[in-house]
Amino acid sequence: MSDGEVREDVIPPGEGSERLDRALARLWPDLSRSRLQALIREGQVTLDAAPAGDPSAKVVGGQRVAVTVPAPRPAEPEPEARDLAVAYEDDDLIVIDKPAGLVVHPGAGNDSGTLVNALLAHCGASLSGIGGVARPGIVHRLDKDTTGLMVVAKTDLAHQDLSAQFADHGRTGPLERAYLALVWGVPDPANGTIDAALARSERNREKIAVVREGRGRHAITHYRTEDVLGAREAVGLVRCQLETGRTHQIRVHLAHRGHPLLGDAVYGAAFLTKANRLEPEARQALADLGRQALHAALLGFRHPRSGETLRFESPPPADMARLIAALTP
Repeated sequence: MSDGEVREDVIPPGEGSERLDRALARLWPDLSRSRLQALIREGQVTLDAAPAGDPSAKVVGGQRVAVTVPAPRPAEPEPEARDLAVAYEDDDLIVIDKPAGLVVHPGAGNDSGTLVNALLAHCGASLSGIGGVARPGIVHRLDKDTTGLMVVAKTDLAHQDLSAQFADHGRTGPLERAYLALVWGVPDPANGTIDAALARSERNREKIAVVREGRGRHAITHYRTEDVLGAREAVGLVRCQLETGRTHQIRVHLAHRGHPLLGDAVYGAAFLTKANRLEPEARQALADLGRQALHAALLGFRHPRSGETLRFESPPPADMARLIAALTP
């Protein structure tokens, strides 16, 4: 076995035998079945101290299993020139208005073409290594298809200070984040707070789900309905203020309340037929959007060096603005 995190446990009792990969997925739900199958084939799993090379091998309760999860090897992203919408920049940080379709940092299947690649080209050596090799300067992120404001650190001082501000979620400082979302239906009550813990779904590892408190990470979203749009089908224009910053938080919280975002194929799939009831112009605008209707419209924070409170606002991008206009009665 190679170096890495070693996990050991005993297969829990069950009804007869089951597949090795399925048993491991029950023991360690943070690892996907496909990942576990790869580890088994790579010789990273032992069963009763003997190498296990077949994911479909049958196991029974009481057998001892060990899996070695190799440590990740961060790749050094290459600089790639790209036009960036810069809202603000100085020697310590840069605020950019991220477009749709841009992944923030390299990862599986995204070795290039990311915001980090573009920032390395734009900022040069000042960004290199700040906050780690794989994600230099990144203190928070937006989903690939979410647009809007992000701040990136250019110095160690800025990275440490901004990271602390985001970890504090604005409880004791001026950090402020607000998003504009278009949702199916109108939230009731129109204004309120969603307090629901989030964790990776056990049914689909690509999704986040609301779970019982204590089983996931605490997550709070404050929302305010700013307008009611749509003629045939009601659509809410909702402003969301984050008190925590979990993966897919707004998308999952609003879907949990029965109001998924327009265009969200992951958390709003059951609402796709509603698009057919929109007016033709709005239906076309939603098809042209081709993503969840979510925009990071406001970002405020304390400057790490000067202590000044900086506050930036960004209007919805052209494709989302067209959808809003088409939905406006």
